[in-house]
Amino acid sequence: MIKTKNDYEKEILNVLSILLGLLLINGGLDKFFHYMPIPPDLPEALVKDNLAFMEIAWLMPLVGFAELVGGILILFPLTRALGALVIFPVMVGILLRHIFVAPEGLIIAAII
Repeated sequence: MIKTKNDYEKEILNVLSILLGLLLINGGLDKFFHYMPIPPDLPEALVKDNLAFMEIAWLMPLVGFAELVGGILILFPLTRALGALVIFPVMVGILLRHIFVAPEGLIIAAII
């Protein structure tokens, strides 16, 4: 069977979607189980921002749940659009946080 350009584009989209989905699932699970270490040299503004987020007890579990659900939905081609809608507010928040609080991570946040 000869593969066309469209077939290669679909394969690339599938691989990128799986990587994004796994990244989101990992971030969502970390919000619940805290298994990734926190870097000791975080900027002071980012530490204050994190503490403010922790003050609202339901916020981090909500973001983690949205990341989990969005990541799982993005893994499957039939549910990618719904997954993108679920994860969109979280991604906007991440992008705004990097613009205003921690600009050193803005390039990675914009790529994702």
